[in-house]
Amino acid sequence: MEQNLTQHIREQALALGFSSVGVARAAVLEEEGLHLTEWLNKGFHASMSWMEKNPEKRIDMDNVLPGVKSVVCVTLNYYSDEIHSDATGTGKISRYAWGDDYHIIMTDRLEKLLKWIQLLQPEVRGKVYVDTGPVMDKVWASRAGLGWQGKHTNLITKEFGSWVFLGEILLDVELEYDEPIADACGTCTACIEACPTQAIIEPYILDSNRCISYLTIEQQGDLPSELSKDFNGWIYGCDICQDVCPWNRFQQVTNEPAFQPRTWNIAPELKQIAQLTKDEFNDHYRKSPIKRTKRVGLIRNAKAVAKDSMNLS
Repeated sequence: MEQNLTQHIREQALALGFSSVGVARAAVLEEEGLHLTEWLNKGFHASMSWMEKNPEKRIDMDNVLPGVKSVVCVTLNYYSDEIHSDATGTGKISRYAWGDDYHIIMTDRLEKLLKWIQLLQPEVRGKVYVDTGPVMDKVWASRAGLGWQGKHTNLITKEFGSWVFLGEILLDVELEYDEPIADACGTCTACIEACPTQAIIEPYILDSNRCISYLTIEQQGDLPSELSKDFNGWIYGCDICQDVCPWNRFQQVTNEPAFQPRTWNIAPELKQIAQLTKDEFNDHYRKSPIKRTKRVGLIRNAKAVAKDSMNLS
């Protein structure tokens, strides 16, 4: 019964458009919990105080869904092969934010998958998560055999590289479980060497305080000038550690229409971004991840990376 249900879930997840699916046993994350606690104690989460909340839920999924037995993990490839521009006066936006907000796309499909499972077995209880709540997405994806956490801390898959979104369904039913795959980073340190702000302070340890993605998305208020001078044009997120990763030679262009780049996101003019009105911001970034940084944050970022000659004070 477990094998049949598991196979049906895999097939339905792929039919809904997910790129890959794996299943992990819902065990207590003792070692990962210790690493998380140490990382938090060192302040590497910067101002993201929500990461300190509910540690008991992050470590033990039974505190999220009592009776949980399985974690169904999925990926969705988002890679687009357009090239970021290095032209003077243009900014760079992370590929993950070129199209529609993945939270909306992934959540909708996972909820459909959960409802489908409950049609097969009405007594099954479940919860859906997409980069939200007290769920360590990359840990569970690793445990489900979908990939491994690279030295830049992103999940790396052998099929799509690191250009994947992650999501989970917690279920209170036993399934057939996948085995984790080995870390295949080897001796490579390309991501560490390429980071212009030295945010990857050692293999597998990221200091958010120095990370361009954190600073351009989550940071509120002024940007630290000693770091923003090294943003290299990034005004929302950063792809540098992924761009240099050798495993991304296996990247595949997504076939998901929602992730196709909006034309103004590929090489945005810094001057135009710095002058965005509220209506323009809402129109351009409706259903976009970029709304997270808000208009004031995006304008701040554009001004920070603009050339002095552009006079964007």
